[in-house]
Amino acid sequence: MTPAATPWPPALAGSPAVAVIERAIARQRLSHSVLLQGDDPGTLAELAYAIADRLLNPPGARSAYDAEHHPDCFSVRPVSKMRMIRADEIRALIAQVQVSPAIGARKVAVLHEADRMNASAANIFLKTLEEPPADTTLLLLSTRPHALLPTIRSRVLQFRFPAAVTPTAAEGWSDWLADYRGWLERLTAGGLEARAAAAEVITVYGLTARFSLILERATTAAHEVQKAALPEGLEDEVLDAMEVGLAASLRARLLGEIERATRDFARARADAADPASGRAFSGAIADLEHAAGLLRLNLNESAALEDFLLASLRRWTRR
Repeated sequence: MTPAATPWPPALAGSPAVAVIERAIARQRLSHSVLLQGDDPGTLAELAYAIADRLLNPPGARSAYDAEHHPDCFSVRPVSKMRMIRADEIRALIAQVQVSPAIGARKVAVLHEADRMNASAANIFLKTLEEPPADTTLLLLSTRPHALLPTIRSRVLQFRFPAAVTPTAAEGWSDWLADYRGWLERLTAGGLEARAAAAEVITVYGLTARFSLILERATTAAHEVQKAALPEGLEDEVLDAMEVGLAASLRARLLGEIERATRDFARARADAADPASGRAFSGAIADLEHAAGLLRLNLNESAALEDFLLASLRRWTRR
């Protein structure tokens, strides 16, 4: 049975950028090199394979393959827990796209987390962008496009797809946010005695430990779902890299929800005529951005979150 066309990600279907891409594909005018950038790697991957499906399975010539399993669709992903795309992986990809299509008229290559190419891999890939293989579309996916070589960014058509703001459904996360808001309420109530202050410090360590447990469980559950949808035969190094990347993506979403919870709390305080809340909020967000920066440098998430919460304790109590 011939599979149906791969749908666009629900959050993006009908968006202006998708409409532009659809028109370009229909007119056979889509650029040979496209950078899809956004906040959610999963959404970007869905988008890439929806594009690939429309390129490889045009109307009236649909094959029995969906894009992800199509013989003329190739992909490269970061490998190992360092999550790097190495020169060997790029060379192998180039060798695949240099040959004629197996069953259709076109080929597609998908570079997951293209910003993870090391310097050697990026320079090898740059030469491919300068002399692209015939009848081939290169789809680069990135949540950190600034980390790509400027010379690569200048040679690709870029589309930005911000992630939809939907609450994370991780087990225990809504309770964590409720306890975090309750903690902020206690800090701003005034008259925090020494014994009470010590209890709030203990709360910091409890919130930190729970955050790590929630992230670990959510990553494990999401990775099992992810693996079930992947092509067979992926190496363990690739699966390890995907799990680490998934944890980083989930962690970023959780930190984003902490930011929104802090903003909502500060706004409520401001509405209650608490002028000091604005200063505390600005400082807290700066502290959270600092923690996120430390995480990008591979600091343990428990240490980074603990640093943020302890800084928040000082800011909201002294306001």
